[in-house]
Amino acid sequence: MRTPFSYVFYNNLTSADGSVQHEGDSRTGEGSGDDETISIDLSRVDACVQEIVFVVTIHEAEQRKQNFGQVRNSYIRIYDNATEKPIAKYELEEDASAETAIEFGKLYRKDGEWRFQAVGTGYKSGLQSFVDRYAA
Repeated sequence: MRTPFSYVFYNNLTSADGSVQHEGDSRTGEGSGDDETISIDLSRVDACVQEIVFVVTIHEAEQRKQNFGQVRNSYIRIYDNATEKPIAKYELEEDASAETAIEFGKLYRKDGEWRFQAVGTGYKSGLQSFVDRYAA
Protein backbone atom coordinates (compact mmCIF):
# COMPACT_ATOMS: atom_id res chain seq x y z
CA MET A 1 0.00 0.00 0.00
CA ARG A 2 1.14 3.47 -0.76
CA THR A 3 -0.14 5.24 2.37
CA PRO A 4 -2.88 4.73 4.95
CA PHE A 5 -4.94 7.16 2.87
CA SER A 6 -5.11 4.53 0.15
CA TYR A 7 -7.76 2.91 2.33
CA VAL A 8 -11.29 4.06 1.54
CA PHE A 9 -13.75 3.32 4.33
CA TYR A 10 -16.35 4.98 6.60
CA ASN A 11 -13.72 7.33 8.08
CA ASN A 12 -11.94 8.17 4.77
CA LEU A 13 -14.58 8.30 2.03
CA THR A 14 -12.39 9.29 -0.93
CA SER A 15 -9.09 7.94 -2.28
CA ALA A 16 -6.10 10.28 -2.56
CA ASP A 17 -6.48 10.51 -6.35
CA GLY A 18 -10.26 11.00 -6.13
CA SER A 19 -11.02 7.93 -8.23
CA VAL A 20 -12.70 5.94 -5.45
CA GLN A 21 -15.67 7.33 -3.53
CA HIS A 22 -17.44 5.53 -0.66
CA GLU A 23 -21.03 6.77 -0.44
CA GLY A 24 -21.30 6.21 3.32
CA ASP A 25 -21.52 3.42 5.87
CA SER A 26 -24.67 1.46 6.67
CA ARG A 27 -24.37 0.72 10.37
CA THR A 28 -27.62 -1.24 10.62
CA GLY A 29 -27.75 -3.32 7.42
CA GLU A 30 -31.52 -2.96 7.54
CA GLY A 31 -33.73 -2.65 4.50
CA SER A 32 -33.63 -4.24 1.10
CA GLY A 33 -31.19 -3.73 -1.74
CA ASP A 34 -27.60 -2.59 -1.49
CA ASP A 35 -26.57 -1.20 1.89
CA GLU A 36 -23.42 0.55 0.72
CA THR A 37 -22.09 1.84 -2.58
CA ILE A 38 -18.53 2.52 -3.69
CA SER A 39 -18.06 4.34 -6.99
CA ILE A 40 -14.81 3.95 -8.93
CA ASP A 41 -13.73 5.88 -12.00
CA LEU A 42 -11.14 3.44 -13.36
CA SER A 43 -9.85 6.03 -15.83
CA ARG A 44 -8.78 8.21 -12.87
CA VAL A 45 -7.03 5.51 -10.81
CA ASP A 46 -3.34 6.37 -10.40
CA ALA A 47 -1.20 4.38 -12.84
CA CYS A 48 0.87 2.88 -10.00
CA VAL A 49 -2.23 1.21 -8.52
CA GLN A 50 -2.40 -2.39 -9.71
CA GLU A 51 -5.31 -3.65 -7.64
CA ILE A 52 -8.28 -2.43 -5.66
CA VAL A 53 -9.32 -4.82 -2.89
CA PHE A 54 -12.88 -4.95 -1.50
CA VAL A 55 -12.94 -5.84 2.18
CA VAL A 56 -15.98 -5.88 4.44
CA THR A 57 -15.57 -5.90 8.21
CA ILE A 58 -17.89 -5.96 11.19
CA HIS A 59 -17.13 -2.87 13.26
CA GLU A 60 -16.26 -3.73 16.88
CA ALA A 61 -17.11 -7.36 16.16
CA GLU A 62 -15.30 -8.76 19.19
CA GLN A 63 -16.92 -6.38 21.67
CA ARG A 64 -20.35 -6.95 20.10
CA LYS A 65 -19.79 -10.72 19.73
CA GLN A 66 -20.68 -10.64 16.04
CA ASN A 67 -19.35 -12.49 13.00
CA PHE A 68 -20.30 -13.09 9.37
CA GLY A 69 -22.09 -16.30 10.32
CA GLN A 70 -24.83 -14.01 11.62
CA VAL A 71 -25.05 -12.03 8.36
CA ARG A 72 -27.50 -13.07 5.67
CA ASN A 73 -27.53 -12.10 2.00
CA SER A 74 -24.01 -10.66 1.95
CA TYR A 75 -22.60 -9.98 -1.52
CA ILE A 76 -20.63 -7.64 -3.75
CA ARG A 77 -21.87 -6.48 -7.14
CA ILE A 78 -19.90 -4.67 -9.82
CA TYR A 79 -21.87 -2.44 -12.18
CA ASP A 80 -20.92 -0.57 -15.31
CA ASN A 81 -22.16 2.94 -14.57
CA ALA A 82 -22.52 3.82 -18.26
CA THR A 83 -24.83 0.89 -19.06
CA GLU A 84 -26.21 0.40 -15.52
CA LYS A 85 -25.77 -3.33 -16.05
CA PRO A 86 -24.08 -5.76 -13.65
CA ILE A 87 -20.65 -7.05 -14.64
CA ALA A 88 -20.08 -9.46 -11.75
CA LYS A 89 -21.62 -10.60 -8.47
CA TYR A 90 -20.07 -12.63 -5.68
CA GLU A 91 -22.14 -13.95 -2.76
CA LEU A 92 -20.56 -14.85 0.56
CA GLU A 93 -20.90 -18.53 1.37
CA GLU A 94 -22.41 -19.63 4.64
CA ASP A 95 -19.20 -21.17 5.99
CA ALA A 96 -17.88 -17.79 7.23
CA SER A 97 -19.27 -18.47 10.68
CA ALA A 98 -16.36 -17.18 12.76
CA GLU A 99 -14.91 -14.51 10.48
CA THR A 100 -15.19 -10.80 11.28
CA ALA A 101 -13.56 -9.56 8.06
CA ILE A 102 -13.98 -10.82 4.49
CA GLU A 103 -12.00 -10.01 1.37
CA PHE A 104 -14.86 -10.31 -1.10
CA GLY A 105 -12.88 -9.65 -4.24
CA LYS A 106 -10.57 -7.34 -6.12
CA LEU A 107 -10.20 -5.39 -9.30
CA TYR A 108 -6.76 -5.82 -10.82
CA ARG A 109 -4.93 -4.61 -13.90
CA LYS A 110 -3.86 -7.14 -16.53
CA ASP A 111 -2.60 -6.24 -19.98
CA GLY A 112 -3.82 -2.67 -19.49
CA GLU A 113 -7.39 -3.69 -18.61
CA TRP A 114 -9.23 -3.97 -15.30
CA ARG A 115 -10.61 -7.38 -14.31
CA PHE A 116 -12.56 -8.64 -11.31
CA GLN A 117 -11.60 -11.67 -9.22
CA ALA A 118 -13.83 -13.10 -6.50
CA VAL A 119 -11.79 -14.02 -3.41
CA GLY A 120 -14.00 -14.84 -0.41
CA THR A 121 -11.18 -15.14 2.12
CA GLY A 122 -12.24 -14.58 5.72
CA TYR A 123 -10.25 -13.53 8.77
CA LYS A 124 -11.07 -13.71 12.45
CA SER A 125 -8.97 -10.73 13.49
CA GLY A 126 -10.88 -7.99 11.68
CA LEU A 127 -9.59 -5.16 9.54
CA GLN A 128 -6.08 -5.25 11.02
CA SER A 129 -5.45 -8.56 9.21
CA PHE A 130 -5.85 -6.82 5.87
CA VAL A 131 -3.89 -3.74 6.87
CA ASP A 132 -0.98 -5.97 7.91
CA ARG A 133 -1.22 -8.06 4.74
CA TYR A 134 -1.28 -5.20 2.26
CA ALA A 135 0.94 -2.74 4.11
CA ALA A 136 3.94 -5.02 3.72
